[in-house]
Amino acid sequence: MSKLTDELKQVGLFSDLNQRQLGQLGRLFRERRFAPGMSVVREGKMSGVGFFLISEGEATVTVGGKKITTLGPGDHFGELAMISERERTATVTAETQVVCLEIPFWDFKDFALKNPDVTWKLLQHVVGVLGAAPA
Repeated sequence: MSKLTDELKQVGLFSDLNQRQLGQLGRLFRERRFAPGMSVVREGKMSGVGFFLISEGEATVTVGGKKITTLGPGDHFGELAMISERERTATVTAETQVVCLEIPFWDFKDFALKNPDVTWKLLQHVVGVLGAAPA
């Protein structure tokens, strides 16, 4: 397995994929680098409709200027904005040099339509996120 497929396998959304599927998905990701202080995505902005997986470094998530959490290698974000094609609900800012793997919405959509098991896992994930949100 390559480093990329290892990283993808650790993401719950992709953990049930076989090696062939992981390889196909991996080819759709591109590497993006962010210097400390740079925003990866910005709350209230479209900021590119994609899904991000942090490969290296640390980033802070803020909502309304309030720190929510810190993300590091193996953490991911952007699935809700990617599905809804709406503005970002949080800002993610690089605290250190951050290397992310990103897949654009249209590439992920094509992959998900060809792999219903990914679509189902994504649906379960979204329901979990929505169920955890305060009413």
